[in-house]
Amino acid sequence: MDFNLVNIVEALKIISSVAIFFVWVVRYDNIKKEFVEYNLPSWVRDLVGILKLSFATMLQFSNQEVVKIGALGISVLMLGAVVTHLRLKSNFRRYIASVAMLSISVFILLQIL
Repeated sequence: MDFNLVNIVEALKIISSVAIFFVWVVRYDNIKKEFVEYNLPSWVRDLVGILKLSFATMLQFSNQEVVKIGALGISVLMLGAVVTHLRLKSNFRRYIASVAMLSISVFILLQIL
């Protein structure tokens, strides 16, 4: 991988992890409201949160196999979020962050495969 591309991937890994931490810890009240609004049970919310925080942490490991699991996990969860928003016919502004995070996590995954 080219040196500049390595730096970009490392920066995206940090940005992704910080963003997930911010949304699922600092702004957790907003997450609770969203899941209630979409009629999703609290156990789904908690499971998604645990998985997202775990996968985001995995992005920071030096072992590339662990990073692959983290990037793949975030990609799957973000795909699920986008599909959920599409099925609920949400305004694009409501799920643009999910699309962005999906794109970033797939990019990271493709660069480390």
